[in-house]
Order: sequence, then C-alpha cells, then structure tokens
Amino acid sequence: MKTVTLSTLSAHKRAGETFSCLTAYDASFARAASDAGIEVLLVGDSLGMVLQGHDSTLPVTLDDICYHTRCAARGKGSSLLMVDLPFMSNSSLPRLLDDAGALMRAGAELIKVEGEAWMAEGIRELTQRGVPVCAHLGLTPQSVHQLGGYKVQGRDDERAEQILHDAKVLQDAGASVILLECVPASLGRAVRDALDVPVIGIGAGPDVDGQILVMHDVLGITHGRTPRFVKNFMTEAEDIQDAFRRYHDAVKTRCFPAEEHSF
Repeated sequence: MKTVTLSTLSAHKRAGETFSCLTAYDASFARAASDAGIEVLLVGDSLGMVLQGHDSTLPVTLDDICYHTRCAARGKGSSLLMVDLPFMSNSSLPRLLDDAGALMRAGAELIKVEGEAWMAEGIRELTQRGVPVCAHLGLTPQSVHQLGGYKVQGRDDERAEQILHDAKVLQDAGASVILLECVPASLGRAVRDALDVPVIGIGAGPDVDGQILVMHDVLGITHGRTPRFVKNFMTEAEDIQDAFRRYHDAVKTRCFPAEEHSF
C-alpha cells in the first residue's frame, strides 16, 4: 500500500470510493492493521475505556495519548495516523495549540478534535500553523454528560440542520476531514454531499466517504451492550490480521455498514 495522506483521502472522495479507518494504540496492532490495508489509524481517547477500564473517555490525559501515539507511530506502516485531543484540550486557544503540538511531535499526522461551530477559530489557528484537523461532530463522547448519555444525534430536523451547518463552518475554517458519530444515515449522506472534504462515519450510515470502528469491537472484545453500528469480524476470521482484512474489504466494497448497522 502506498503511503496514505490527506490527498489520498480526498482522491477517494472525488472518485466515489470509500476508505477504512480503525483505532490502534500500540505498534503491534498498528502494524497488523496497516498490513491488512487499513488506510487511517486512530489513536483514540477510547483507550480510556478499552485499555484503562474507565466508563468514559474523560479521564484520559495528554500524556496518555502522547505515549500511545509514539507507540502506534512506530508500527503504522503506510497508514495515516490520526490522534485524538483529550478532554479539555480545547478549553483555550493556547492550550489547544500546545496540546496539538505535543501530539504532532509524538507522531500524529492528523489531529481530531471534538466541538461544534465554536471550534472554528481554534481549527483556523491550527491549520495556519500546519496542523491538519479532523472535526468530530454528532455524538461527541467528551460531552457525554451534557448529552445525557450515548445517544443518536440529529434525529429531529432542527438538530440535523445544526450538525450540517456546523460541518460546513468547520470545513470553511480549515478542517481537512469531518467525522460523524451516531447520526441517522440520511444525515450522514447529506453532510457528505454538502462538503468538499472527506467525511468519516461511525454509526453514520453507509454513504459517508470513510468508515471507522474501535479495534476491540472489530475483534469481538465488546463488554456490555454492543452498539448497533458494531460488527464482530473475528467470528469467521483465521486470525486478528484476517479480521482486520475482512473489515477493510467489507468497507471498500460497501458491504459494511449494512442497514442493520445504521440509524
């Protein structure tokens, strides 16, 4: 696989081709995912739940993310490495710039930040300084308490219009990618059609430009209630890398997500 860049993702969108994304938190799994063809790896603050055992992403620190970024960067192969800014990194512009800089120095190639249209100034400042940004909209786990739990966002017309508006604002501010989490498939399609930049979805239907899942869900290591948008690719796989390959192939052929994985 050729080295994946933001230009690669944009080319996929222009060609109407989808691309695969998966979380990774260390060198070994990053290498296995990259070798299986996964195009984008995410060092997600989901590590707080799947690695550290917390019930949310909020306890994850910048040091935690930097450590796992350095590990994943050593094994990422040709994949593009996206990294989450942790909770409260966007609390002020100076902190946003400092924390993003720390993650870029640790090996990040794309910084993901949660927030709505109010993040436009921060995204503009980051991109002016050479930091590429993915803006995360819809269900934003760092706002789980404010949202009242892990709920589908954008079901009503007013909220759907707000998410679409915010996506346009953040694209115009310089965001290179938009990520939508837990929104109706119709909204995922509308955002994809309205934007020039690639749109990645998790629980956002089959029509967005790229799909992402948490690695542990792909491998069937899901504790408690399994989210609707999850599929266990380990059930028919020979090994972990084969499960990653099956996930990648299912995304590329648009077999996943199917209707039963969408809202």
